[in-house]
Amino acid sequence: MNKILVLGGYGNFGWRISRAFAKDGIPFVIAGRSEQKALKLADSLQKQYPSAKIETAIFDVNSELEPQLESIKPKVVINTCGPFQTADYSVAETCVKCGVNYIDLADGRDFVNGIKSLDKQAKEAGVLVISGASTVPGLSSAVLEEYKNEFSEIDSLIFGIAPGAKAPRGLATTKAILTYVGKPLKPFAGSQSKVYGWQDLYRQKYPEIGTRWMANCEIPDLDLLPEKYGIKSIRFSAGMESSLLHLSIWLISWLVRLGLPVNLPKHAEFLWKLSNIFDPMGTVDGGMHMLIKGKDKDGNKHERNWFIIGKKNEGPNIPTIPAIIIAKKIITVELNESGAMPCVGMVTLAEYMEELKEFNIKTYLN
Repeated sequence: MNKILVLGGYGNFGWRISRAFAKDGIPFVIAGRSEQKALKLADSLQKQYPSAKIETAIFDVNSELEPQLESIKPKVVINTCGPFQTADYSVAETCVKCGVNYIDLADGRDFVNGIKSLDKQAKEAGVLVISGASTVPGLSSAVLEEYKNEFSEIDSLIFGIAPGAKAPRGLATTKAILTYVGKPLKPFAGSQSKVYGWQDLYRQKYPEIGTRWMANCEIPDLDLLPEKYGIKSIRFSAGMESSLLHLSIWLISWLVRLGLPVNLPKHAEFLWKLSNIFDPMGTVDGGMHMLIKGKDKDGNKHERNWFIIGKKNEGPNIPTIPAIIIAKKIITVELNESGAMPCVGMVTLAEYMEELKEFNIKTYLN
């Protein structure tokens, strides 16, 4: 049946994905452990979109997924249950075993890069397994696909994401960041020496929303984009709108780097709640930048500076778009291939922006 099962369907990203399917009348199931949250969202979406085809399923994905797949019989599973930095492939493997297409919003470097290990199993089962169907590498690769033909070679890519302080951030996102704060990142294109998480501070100016602090983060793009587009030097950073919060994390990163016994992931929930204190100091506006430098077809210096800005708390819709688009393509059989792969070059920038047109989100290019 052409039904989509959204794991974590009422979470920070899950509810936005659920809303997209409700709006388009695509049958879907909101899945999670909280019946109250699932039913509350289902009721809200049903009132907003009377023709929506919504079901709920209450279960623990870590222990009850297989019987649920056999009962629900979805065409596609979308997994929003992070953090993926410390996850294994059990959910994806169960989907493959049950003959169900799988998509996740992972941004864990090893997790997304390693999804190719399921390629043979996925092809034998005739299903598609996609990891990283989110801003990185989903949107970042879409931008590179859009402008790559302007370049004969890409010498450097500096890019990053800076969400608004009041934009909702889940505990999973906080845990993900804390796994590498102050720790050495694996080498990547252009890294001449050790690079540490949440260090190498710099200031990035964005259209409309001003300047933000940025610091090193570890994402799958550090491997995937140089491999795909021949990028010689790559750097990705993220930034908090609150300078006090951003610089506090930077100071903590030095404690980890210097070898002090600081277990940040263990205290993720406390730090997540503590970070909310800074929310009143900021806004709900955020952005992403991609600064591409290289040579044009004539060998002359060429660069593209691309920005996407989300205002009025609508920026958090951006990470959900690749999963929504790919799921729709599978349902309509527009995408009918099998195998396991990262979400690189699978969504065009035009498709991305078409899905975002109802939101207060703009792009800038210079």
